[in-house]
Amino acid sequence: MGAVGHYLEERGLATVGISLVRDNTKRIRPPRALWVPFELGRPFGAPNETDFQTKVLRSVLALFERADGPVILDDFDEDPPRGYSYGQTGSTCPIRFSKVQAETGASILQLILDEIDHLTPWYNLAVEQRGRTTFGVGKLDISDAVQFIAEFLDGTPDNPRNDITLGEALRFASEDIKMWYFEAATAQPGETNSRAVADWFWGETSAGQLFLEVYPRILENTDKGVHRVASSQFIPRAQEHRLS
Repeated sequence: MGAVGHYLEERGLATVGISLVRDNTKRIRPPRALWVPFELGRPFGAPNETDFQTKVLRSVLALFERADGPVILDDFDEDPPRGYSYGQTGSTCPIRFSKVQAETGASILQLILDEIDHLTPWYNLAVEQRGRTTFGVGKLDISDAVQFIAEFLDGTPDNPRNDITLGEALRFASEDIKMWYFEAATAQPGETNSRAVADWFWGETSAGQLFLEVYPRILENTDKGVHRVASSQFIPRAQEHRLS
């Protein structure tokens, strides 16, 4: 999008966009972009919230009035109305795990592997129902992806891939784990929504606990790519309250 934007700008057509991942936009460097702190797939924050969506849109269009380019990246630092629940009260994720506090990296890893055993039939059902999966961008199976993330508890692990950076491997593995859990959860019977599934992952699973425990370690990691993932992509804004 950045290259296309600059191409169109050179031919006299002004462009602007919305960014959901600020770090990516900083690297791509489009002519004008507004970063928003919303859930992926919700660039205007919340459905059926006309006033708030209009506010976001006006903030985007206001970038056309700026002349301090060639690259403008502004922040919309405001949460949607009623937080991130999108008005879907009463919906819950149907899968429940006993909350067990692991004391070591090895014990939390075993808890996660037990969760994976429990969830695998539901994940397989989700793939069968949809005919596809979003899991696999990291090119590690789910157990290896979890093992890789857990190794950050003890320092900086070896890169499991030789074709990408360690930071990219971390980002892909973390996204794969979340997507695997999310797909398994949504295959269960009953009504749910994206916020309920996210709250379940971050608040009730050992995998979510692992992410929260790994976060301060990777935030202080000396690898620039790992630190970048920690600072902008590892913990969603709507779940940052669990860090305290």
